[in-house]
Amino acid sequence: MPVTLPPILRRKFIKGSLAFAGSAITAPSSFAKAGSQSARLDQSRVALLADTHISADPNLSYPGTKWPGSPVKESEHERVNMAKSLATTTKNLIALNPLPAHLIINGDCAMSRGTVAEYKELLRLIEPIRVAGITVHVTIGNHDNRENLWELLPFLKKEQMGIHAEVIELPHANLILLDSGRKGILGGKQLNWLAQELDRRTNKPALIFGHFNPCPNRGVRPIKGMSDGSTLLKLLAKRKHARAYFYGHTHEWQQDRRGHLHLINQPAVSYYFGKGHAHGWVDMNLTHKSADLKLHCINLKHPQHGERRKIGLTD
Repeated sequence: MPVTLPPILRRKFIKGSLAFAGSAITAPSSFAKAGSQSARLDQSRVALLADTHISADPNLSYPGTKWPGSPVKESEHERVNMAKSLATTTKNLIALNPLPAHLIINGDCAMSRGTVAEYKELLRLIEPIRVAGITVHVTIGNHDNRENLWELLPFLKKEQMGIHAEVIELPHANLILLDSGRKGILGGKQLNWLAQELDRRTNKPALIFGHFNPCPNRGVRPIKGMSDGSTLLKLLAKRKHARAYFYGHTHEWQQDRRGHLHLINQPAVSYYFGKGHAHGWVDMNLTHKSADLKLHCINLKHPQHGERRKIGLTD
């Protein structure tokens, strides 16, 4: 399920920090309304992250370019420290003015199989984001374990635990977060729900999010994608106000288009599969006409840092 982590009220954060004797893991007792903590929150600005792959060991570095069939020579693999990448992202995010009101981590939050220790480290690293007043939304990827994540979020109610999707209503668009699980399957029930939500929300364009690529990718590392991706694409093709599908999983920054539907492959915050490829996050600003995307690379000197793309929200 897409899990929502509400902002941490500063007063509760201070009390929680004292109570946990310096522990970075705190949980608010109730959900705060979006934008209630700071006038600097922009409801039309959303930070888009994917594939953070946080390890329980903050010092772990991983060679993402090393995979079966990789063209990169053994001596030339590039290692990335995932915790450092997310910490850098957090620092840059909370320096924005105005701040995005929402942040989406589009799956694969954890490094291995979604252990409790990995999620503790994730929550520690994104805590400044929540303290800044930003609401964090998390989808499940193939490296995640929803039960272990729930264990660390005692404020979740029973009805919020399970396989279901989420709609984030923003001034210029509706964001729909899907649950493709650990195996890349949406299932008939969720696809029917998506169709119903789209059909009753035709007053605004819709941007859809899910961790898995909907079809085989064209990147450096071949990845098959979700098993019912073709059904998803057919469903979205029939509804012109469905303007884009955002996904992670393949660790590349790419954009394709099928008629009115844009396919946005989000870069990984963590490691990348191709030598010298960009990794980072995307700053999305919404207007009534477009969704404007800007790539923020972890390496500010990367040639693609600051690259912009646009999704039209009107015909």
